[in-house]
Amino acid sequence: MGRMNEPPRLPEGSFAAWSHDRLALARRGADECGDVWQLEPGVYVAAAAGPCEAVLRRAQDFAQASSPLFPPLKRSSGAPTNEERAHAHAARMRGLRPQAVAARIGEIAPGAARFADQWPAGQDVEILPLVRHALAEIGVRYLFSEDAPTLLPFASQLFLAREVLVRPSRWVWPRWIPTPARRFRTRQQLAFTNALRPIVRRRRSSGRLGDDMLGQMLRPSSGYGLLPEEAILDTLPGITVATFETPSRAAGWILLYLARHPQAAERVAAEAALLPANPAATTSTHLDSLQYTQALVREVLRLHPPTWLLTRRATRQTQLADYTIDAGSTVLVCPYTAHRDAREHSEPDQFQPERWLDDSGPPAKPGVFLSFGTGPHGCEGAALAMTMLTLLTAQTARCYHLSEPSGPEPSYQVTTFEGLATVGLRLRATLRS
Repeated sequence: MGRMNEPPRLPEGSFAAWSHDRLALARRGADECGDVWQLEPGVYVAAAAGPCEAVLRRAQDFAQASSPLFPPLKRSSGAPTNEERAHAHAARMRGLRPQAVAARIGEIAPGAARFADQWPAGQDVEILPLVRHALAEIGVRYLFSEDAPTLLPFASQLFLAREVLVRPSRWVWPRWIPTPARRFRTRQQLAFTNALRPIVRRRRSSGRLGDDMLGQMLRPSSGYGLLPEEAILDTLPGITVATFETPSRAAGWILLYLARHPQAAERVAAEAALLPANPAATTSTHLDSLQYTQALVREVLRLHPPTWLLTRRATRQTQLADYTIDAGSTVLVCPYTAHRDAREHSEPDQFQPERWLDDSGPPAKPGVFLSFGTGPHGCEGAALAMTMLTLLTAQTARCYHLSEPSGPEPSYQVTTFEGLATVGLRLRATLRS
């Protein structure tokens, strides 16, 4: 007999059932077992807003369970110290904070406009590759400015290495085994680093550090001074891929909702019509005026968080929602079910962008929103991602009516393994008159 304060368990709950339909089992667990439930012994799901927020904010009790997708490369000179990595992270954040993003909207907006201009109108198009390329151009340019064209091909290969590495497999190999996917990852990471190293050295030797995120990392801080070169290089592959990989998943859902909800798309188009004709003239004031567009983006992210499941490990025996969680247990944080909690959102399964607006104009904050996580390991690129997605949504609706292909076959497949995505999504764009 289990402990009295052990979370309830679904009778059919198991990894086999979980693998068959993870979204359906997550919903059923939340509905039948409550805010925290047990998938298997030692594996728990935080399904509601309160427990999800608690796990994500209590990093001392619930540590990130996975290793970095792009771990530091092995070098004869030695890896950066933990202190150097912490300072590199702080320097990186200086270039990604909301104020920094707001100051560079005029550099982000042209990429969103180019995506809209280059969409092949009048035909069914598999859209995610086009979205990913557009967002990669925007993200890499935000990080590296004029050096982006040099680094973009290497960033694309890093993304491919990520896709190969996270592909579902029957076997989970120990981290020390150099599988083909891991060797490919290392080769692409090394190629990216070798392309970036001369850029770092050229900027430092010339004194022209740049105003982009890399420039922020090259500037000495008052508390630490100059970052070692290796600390800068090691921290950049992961964030480079992150600038466009997760936003691409989100953009697929957003474009699908523009196609399925033409009245909402009309409201977005009306707002976007007031943007400058020259996208480079776009400012934070223009972005702030896209209130309904931002609300639509947030609502789609609420319904379909691109990172719908986060894994944490209990570092010690602790309490979660009045249950005892033993040290070493795995806790799966589920924004997907937390966002569908009727205690937080009225009619939670309905698409209602208006829920993010109030009568006075500025976006309201009703209840939980965990699409970018929260706490010490929340998404550091959240401001950049929201800006990219808002402008991409506005520029697309400004130019086109979107529709799904006619016919009995679905226009996409939902995948849940690494994130919530519309794989193979096909849409048709018709020019607005």
